[in-house]
Formats: sequence, C-alpha cells, structure tokens
Amino acid sequence: MDIVEETGDRAAAPPRLRRAGRVIVLDPQDRVLLFRYDDGPPNGRHWSTPGGGLNEGEDYRAGARRELAEETGWTDVALGPEVLEHTLVMGYGDVSVRQHERLFAARVEAAGRELGEVAAMHVSDGIAAWHWWTLAELDATDEVIWPAGLADLIRGLLGLRPGSWT
Repeated sequence: MDIVEETGDRAAAPPRLRRAGRVIVLDPQDRVLLFRYDDGPPNGRHWSTPGGGLNEGEDYRAGARRELAEETGWTDVALGPEVLEHTLVMGYGDVSVRQHERLFAARVEAAGRELGEVAAMHVSDGIAAWHWWTLAELDATDEVIWPAGLADLIRGLLGLRPGSWT
C-alpha cells in the first residue's frame, strides 16, 4: 500500500482533519467507476472514486462500504484490500479540510453496471455525472482525476496474482 501526501497552497490556520473511505471499483473489462463533481474553487471540476467522509466511530472500511452503497445503490459489492492511503487539502463546503483517505479495491460482475436509485442522493451530494473509464481514457484525458496517478495504481492492481484481491 502506498502512502501519498498531496497539498495545495492554503495560507491560513491548518485545516481540520476529515477522514474518508473510498473505493476503486473495477468491472470485468477493467474499467473504473468515477463520479464527476463540478465544484467551484478550490476543487474545481474533477472526477473521483465513490466514497466520502466517515461517520463518528466508523472505520475506513465500513465508511467506504457505506459510501459505495449510498452513491451507487449497490449493497452486494465486497471490498478487497486497502490499496492506497493519502492526504489532500481540499474544499469541503465553504472551508478547507485536510482529508485523509484510504482507498479499497472492489470488483463488480456486470460490465458497465448501472447504478441503483441514487439520483436524489447525487443531486444532494453534488455528483454531476458518472462514467466507467478505461485505462486508455484515463491516460488520454485532460480532466482532473482524484486520486492522481489512478491509472497506474489500477495497472498495479491488475498485475497482482488473479484472485488475490477480489
């Protein structure tokens, strides 16, 4: 597991810590599910894996599983191993936070699996779109992808012994 720290230029008191669990969901064609957010500064428009902040007393794995269910409607997806731990400074609401994230790998059985009934949740959470991205699309895009280096991280996962993380 890699630990990466990303920081932005913020000239103020250190931002509060926010803990988050996220999931790198791959389909049988090795495409990754990403959500688009059309945020204002400082985050701006970006694509990110499903996930979000932990509830009080919740661990990273439980939070990632809950967030995946809330954002996709899927309650049947088993989480694999933790594959990345990183911290980034970002806007959350109208404040800056230092978000410490742990990302877990997961697979779905259906190619391009459709989301459940989550449209209202997406509106309230600011999710503007969703897409199953190929590695070639990730490599070629000018879009901002969170976490940085996601395509290479997925390539590393795909190089593992078959069945070792699913």
